[in-house]
Amino acid sequence: MGEAAWPILATCLVGGYLLGSIPFGLLFTRFAGLGDVRAIGSGNIGATNVLRTGRKGLAAATLLCDALKGAAAVLLAARFGADAALAAGLGAFLGHLFPAWLGFRGGKGVATFIGVLLALSPLAVLAFAALWLGLAFALRYSSLSALVASAATPAVLWALGQPRAALLFLVLAALLWWKHTPNIRRLMAGTEGRIGQKG
Repeated sequence: MGEAAWPILATCLVGGYLLGSIPFGLLFTRFAGLGDVRAIGSGNIGATNVLRTGRKGLAAATLLCDALKGAAAVLLAARFGADAALAAGLGAFLGHLFPAWLGFRGGKGVATFIGVLLALSPLAVLAFAALWLGLAFALRYSSLSALVASAATPAVLWALGQPRAALLFLVLAALLWWKHTPNIRRLMAGTEGRIGQKG
């Protein structure tokens, strides 16, 4: 896109940020009378921490809505072109990770990562899901599965002939890994919780 498109790209970036920064996990738990989800577990607003309330339905709703907001941002911006869609996807991911109204302390981004990816490349989502499920089944580490699947996503997009999307997801994967620093430390120490593990 040419120089005249920069206002559109900026608008899509900001619009994506505003949509992505809707803290569904926090809203759902408060509406359910469970208080502030940031006061328990990891202090995160994402589905994994919502699950620690014991309300699987709320966790599933959080996961779904966090993914949908990423997909919606991309699809709404796509009418202005591919670059606008990429800008909106970046904005949505940044909004989820760093929501201004929560002191820039948001979620870890896996669901929103998947939502943005779904809207940009359904085939790449299938690859992500296959890798995540395979690793989760074999190793029973949700965090490790997400880390590996996200790291592979740029290469998958490149192989599918989407180099600009691959570049975007290289940035998103780096941010996702950074937000998972505590999980990485626990994985290295052998103290990360496994899927289905009690206590």
